[in-house]
Amino acid sequence: IDLETATVDAVVCRWGLMFATDGGAAGREMRRVLRPGGRLALAAWDAPERNPWAAIPSRALVELGHVEPPDPAAPGMFGLAEPGRLKELLQDAGFTEVVVTSVDLTGQRPSVASWLEETRDLSRPFEDACRGLSSEAWEAVVQRIRELAAPFTGADGSLRLPAASLAASASA
Repeated sequence: IDLETATVDAVVCRWGLMFATDGGAAGREMRRVLRPGGRLALAAWDAPERNPWAAIPSRALVELGHVEPPDPAAPGMFGLAEPGRLKELLQDAGFTEVVVTSVDLTGQRPSVASWLEETRDLSRPFEDACRGLSSEAWEAVVQRIRELAAPFTGADGSLRLPAASLAASASA
């Protein structure tokens, strides 16, 4: 297969576009490989305030001075969350019939401890920041996370954490 000239009928992109250093180029490449009439489906995370499951741990580190706030213009988990950004990127790449919808989700965790264990496993930046903390500093981070997560914590200590994803579809 000649990858320079190959085309496909559909492209599905789950989360990757938000991490692209050049989202415009990535969008144009997805459009290039689609045959006329082909379809694109992709997902990206909505705004941090709609995703406390992901935002709270980082917010605690920022508030306690352990990391700098993320650059909102840099590629990252919330890089396409600005209203209209994803639709504009796809239209600029040449897609038509672009539809972007926010989809509400809920994540359940048995405890703050299990949530933080999962977060440390899945988020390299979070793990790297936490690994360098003293035990006292780590306990302060955990306490701040517990405070921020209180609205989502049940009487039994379990968590129901809201999330929101942007689901997009478009035609080539």
